[in-house]
Amino acid sequence: MMFSWKLEDQPVDTTPPLLLELRNLTTVFPTRRGLVRAVDGMSFMLREGEKLGIVGESGSGKTVTLLSILRLVPHPGEIVDGEALFLGEDLLHKPRTEMRKIRGKEIAMIFQDPLTTLNPVFPVGEQIRESLGIHNIVSSSNGWLSRLFDRRRIAAEQERVIQVMRDVGIPSPVERAKNYPHQFSGGMQQRVIIAIALSCEPHLLLADEPTTALDVTIQAQIMDLLNKINREHGTSVILVTHNLGVVAEFCDNIIVMYAGWMMEKGTVEEVIADPKHPYTQGLLRCLPRISEKREKIHPIPGLVPDLARLPPGCPFSPRCDQAMPECKEDRPFPLIELGEGRLVRCLLY
Repeated sequence: MMFSWKLEDQPVDTTPPLLLELRNLTTVFPTRRGLVRAVDGMSFMLREGEKLGIVGESGSGKTVTLLSILRLVPHPGEIVDGEALFLGEDLLHKPRTEMRKIRGKEIAMIFQDPLTTLNPVFPVGEQIRESLGIHNIVSSSNGWLSRLFDRRRIAAEQERVIQVMRDVGIPSPVERAKNYPHQFSGGMQQRVIIAIALSCEPHLLLADEPTTALDVTIQAQIMDLLNKINREHGTSVILVTHNLGVVAEFCDNIIVMYAGWMMEKGTVEEVIADPKHPYTQGLLRCLPRISEKREKIHPIPGLVPDLARLPPGCPFSPRCDQAMPECKEDRPFPLIELGEGRLVRCLLY
């Protein structure tokens, strides 16, 4: 019997290509009180076009994770272990000159506070154009001297500045490009930061609490803008926030961090509908729900532990209402796989 194999019968792999992979990333800060493990064994994968949210209380290691990817950990912090593979190449072993080419062009970051990020003595248009010039995005001639005085290059950069300001929703971009940061509102300053990050059309956007200190209306506008960028340009986004509501609305997958550890990971639907780790359950109990009648919100008891003096065992055990004696023993707490891409670090499972 003869069988014919048709091309259309072959299974088509629709999985997006892998963009970023962290393997056991560990970042520490030596202090007088001891060694602070700000990020302890972080591992995850991010595919092209994916939106990943990292949530947790202040001090859980969210921002340090992003800074570690770009190798911008402030002194005396140090990445002591792990890999950060971007398009298959380890960023942690690249020369500094190579990292400067990647920052801003391939991987861009939206920092938490626009007031401390923007330079107060330069117009915002010039600050956006600076990124284009550093990476020669619209260069039209050879040689640094000729490029410096190339009117065509300058005109092309200015045109790109106006276009990216228009894309992020800044009105009257031609006039506003000449304004200084103090002449913008908080929401508009954040849009300028996003415009700088997008000017070189990066593959990956790291957003460190981009809606902090903004009112809910402006928060919604900023998140809609990030969603539009992801949808139209296919830009992957890692969103760091403490707001589970924002993550549930925007992201595809969620990582829950506590004291430098990844406690839980899964899709938005899985984590929000069926949280496994007691810490995730506690975070969700803190959210007011309009659809449910409840007398009061139940906060998580206690405080985030001192990272220089973590308790033995699971760092969340002193605050956990489901803690067992084994949780307070000095023993490994590996991530347990409950399904494809569904991970939890808890002895309950």
